[in-house]
Amino acid sequence: MNTPRINRRSALAALGGSLLASSAWEVLAADPKRTYKIGACDWSIQNRGDVAAMKMAREIGLDGVEVSFGKPGDPYDLRQAENRQKYLAEAKKQEVEICSLAMGILNQIPYATSPEAEQWVLDCIDVMPKLNQKVVLLAFFFNGDLKDKKDMQDATIERLKKAAPKAEAAGVVLGIESYLNADDHRRILDAVGSPAVKVYYDVANMDKMGYDVYKEIRQLGRDRICQIHCKENGFLLGQGKIDFQKVKEAVDEIGWQGWLVIEGAVPPGGKMFDSYVKNQEFLRGLFPTG
Repeated sequence: MNTPRINRRSALAALGGSLLASSAWEVLAADPKRTYKIGACDWSIQNRGDVAAMKMAREIGLDGVEVSFGKPGDPYDLRQAENRQKYLAEAKKQEVEICSLAMGILNQIPYATSPEAEQWVLDCIDVMPKLNQKVVLLAFFFNGDLKDKKDMQDATIERLKKAAPKAEAAGVVLGIESYLNADDHRRILDAVGSPAVKVYYDVANMDKMGYDVYKEIRQLGRDRICQIHCKENGFLLGQGKIDFQKVKEAVDEIGWQGWLVIEGAVPPGGKMFDSYVKNQEFLRGLFPTG
């Protein structure tokens, strides 16, 4: 049976004005049909840049893996068709997905200053459709840290402006992960002015910097967040500093859905495998996964 589509204005009117518009929108955004998929970074499950990550993901019970995209000539360099085929074949065999790509290499060789790194991002854009990928994480930490470095931020903006049209044409998103707050992230996104550049939001990194994670998710909004790292430093998910119930409330309010990608979240002395089984079970108990 076809159900008439109800837009926001009609729905608010139907509520009889008894709720504030923002509260009503929260009710509408918390759509029980929205579901999430649970993945993990390949480096977090001890298989950085290795196709064996797909088998590990299945054994843990994950839906997918965030796969590293590195330098030319790496053992599983995804620029090479044979390596892409290995990943696609193994993903099919293990019945898991590649949930995104990640350029951790930019932590050592900064995007803002290295011509090589700038080219590698363009290489990644070319590769993504061939792996059926929509999101790549661009890392801005260590050597590539942008916080309190306006010159680095401005250089990043200029390079993203050049890369964005190519990403738009390919139908992919470049996700900025950094120590910047929501306002600084929005400044960069506004300056670039492309739907192909968004924020890859890491809850533990933002908490580490003293930001209000739950407020920031709302400040950025649904259309500026491409993916979320569900991360803890030295704790299992749900046992550390991040209140994931409040994370869920925030993403429900803005109507966001997508991949929740686990990073870190192994307690001192804990085993990765056992920890990740518990981490994915925790997220599935909180977020509907279909």
